[in-house]
Formats: sequence, structure tokens, C-alpha cells
Amino acid sequence: MTRPDWTPHRRDDGELLGWIHPAGDDWLAVDVLGRPASAPTDWLDAEAALEERGIAWLADPWMLDGEAERPLRVRIVEVTPDRDGVPGRIVVKVDDFGDVTRPPTERFELPWPIPSRLRPPRPDDPDPRTL
Repeated sequence: MTRPDWTPHRRDDGELLGWIHPAGDDWLAVDVLGRPASAPTDWLDAEAALEERGIAWLADPWMLDGEAERPLRVRIVEVTPDRDGVPGRIVVKVDDFGDVTRPPTERFELPWPIPSRLRPPRPDDPDPRTL
């Protein structure tokens, strides 16, 4: 959950990259999914960690465990962090591989910050193009 001592860090175009918050005498960068993006460090290095990470990785495929017999390949369609006491959410949809001719795929709403069952793909995950 974001807290009042979390300072938003944005790109030059205003897009949120994450937050920086106190970690003892240092600072910790946190990405938009609520994951640490740096070890405790100085402020400028925390900013650099968020700048380097960016947000392009949000468009990558992800795997969602626990919704079917095998992990589902999904894409993130929305990230809304906690705000003013309202719980945030992460919305994902089953990956349609960019096929705009097929019906909309199933969506799942998950809590923010990212739960452990939403994760990057691993080499041992099943091929999502086969049943």
C-alpha cells in the first residue's frame, strides 16, 4: 500500500514510474506494481533505478497461477495503485496474441501490489499456443 511518505517519480511526460520512500537513512525505489526496484540507496540512485526500469515491461506477457489447471498467459491491461484509502487493483486479460478478430478474452482483477500468483513467464511454463 502506498503511504504518505512515498514520493511519486514520473517520466518527463508525466507517466508514473513508481515511488521513492525512506528506508532507514537511505531511499528505496518501488515500481508501479509495488515491487522493490532498488536496494536501499541514495535518492539519485533510486531515481535512476526507476528510470532504467521504465514501464515498457508492463506490456510483456505474464503468467497467472491458480485460475486454471495450468498457468494462464496474460497481459496487464490496468494498474491502479492504492490511493486515499481505496485499495488498488491490477487487471489482466488472457493473452489473445493480438488477434483483434476473436472475441474479448477473460479478464481477472487482482489486488495491488502484485500478488505472487502473477509472475513473469518461466522456461518450464506450458506453451500458451497449445491446449
